[in-house]
Amino acid sequence: MKIGVILSGCGVYDGSEIQEAVFTLLSIAQQGGEYICFAPDKNQAHVIDHTTGAEMPEPRNVLKESARIARGNIRDLRTLEVSEIDGLVIPGGFGAAKNLNRWAFEGPDGSIDAEVARVILEMIRAGKPIVALCMGPTVIAKALEGSGIHTSLTVGTNSEPSPYDIQAISEGIEKTGNTAVYKSIREIQVDETYKIITAPCYMMEANIVEVHQNIQMAIQALFTIIHRS
Repeated sequence: MKIGVILSGCGVYDGSEIQEAVFTLLSIAQQGGEYICFAPDKNQAHVIDHTTGAEMPEPRNVLKESARIARGNIRDLRTLEVSEIDGLVIPGGFGAAKNLNRWAFEGPDGSIDAEVARVILEMIRAGKPIVALCMGPTVIAKALEGSGIHTSLTVGTNSEPSPYDIQAISEGIEKTGNTAVYKSIREIQVDETYKIITAPCYMMEANIVEVHQNIQMAIQALFTIIHRS
């Protein structure tokens, strides 16, 4: 099975959350699958110094930064043909909400990268499953907005500790025409109709073991759907 993975840079504050991305690749391999990494070939929204949280006055390219995680084995997202993959995964990190869409800056009213939206919609119309982790569900929500397709998504729960405003993000998901579901770090959300799997990961106050397990659950569900199809 070949699984496409859309990366959004390298580093939680301006790109892909590295631990989530690596756990994704590992979990795919553990399920006997082959991952193919992709990223948009464009500049990041901005660059963050991960030691201070301050913005840095320099440009960085999303594809080139994502290549650090993929060990150089990565392709421009524009080259992705849905016919070549059996499933798709979007790891989280602020890059998902800054470089794949603009949620981090403009909330649910922000735009989405056209190629990212294309791939998501083509996957759903082809009946192929998608996993979105952490802030990845906001990318799904924006891709589906106005399409007539409505799904259920989770970014976590407001009944357990989180460093983020889960309630506000969930309300934003509802604003796009989708349904927000509250799930803990020990759970995933599966929309059986559209084969969309979402997991909270580091949206919750979780440790590295809990995030690894959460991603393993999501990837296992992905492969279960693929084998069932």
